[in-house]
Amino acid sequence: MPAPAERWLIAGTGTEVGKTWVAAALARAWRASGLCVAARKPAQSFDPTDGATDADQLAAATGEAADVVCPRHRWYEVAMAPPMAAEALGRDAFTVADLVAEMQWPDGVDVALVETAGGVRSPIATDGDNVDLAGAVSPDLVVLVADAGLGTINAVRLAAAPFAAPVVVMLNRYDGGDTLHRANRAWLAERDGFDVVVDVDALAGRVTRRA
Repeated sequence: MPAPAERWLIAGTGTEVGKTWVAAALARAWRASGLCVAARKPAQSFDPTDGATDADQLAAATGEAADVVCPRHRWYEVAMAPPMAAEALGRDAFTVADLVAEMQWPDGVDVALVETAGGVRSPIATDGDNVDLAGAVSPDLVVLVADAGLGTINAVRLAAAPFAAPVVVMLNRYDGGDTLHRANRAWLAERDGFDVVVDVDALAGRVTRRA
């Protein structure tokens, strides 16, 4: 199986922090600079009344088909963690190894994005969570997406700790005019020593593989 030149895992401190938005924005920025980008969402669960799924959004950003981004049998139409959704729907259980085996990459990929589901410790399969997925994927970088507001420091500290790969914290929806946002950014970077970014273009610039 072809190996991407660089692999990034997109994780989040919780749900609705903007993982998919960040992943899609990275893909668009890299493609605009001439890089070949692919994205994978190993499993997704969703409310079917919500419109475009994460796989649909990633597909639009990378130019791939949605069922290539996430295999159609890993689409679970219940808003629960994927293994819980599979059980609720009466579908087969699956493991982290199953998800990793299904992630196929085309030739010539400069940057591969793997987007997790839910928070860092949310179950992604019957036998593991997103930290276990990261261990199996062995990313070059983990992008930890977090909200910039109240509770961010606690959430980032807890979510970043389990990863073996280098972590960059992306404070999403950051407002430089917000006193709390600025204070959170400074505390995480200056006191806790996290690598913190607040701009997708700056984050995209961290990629090693260039066109």
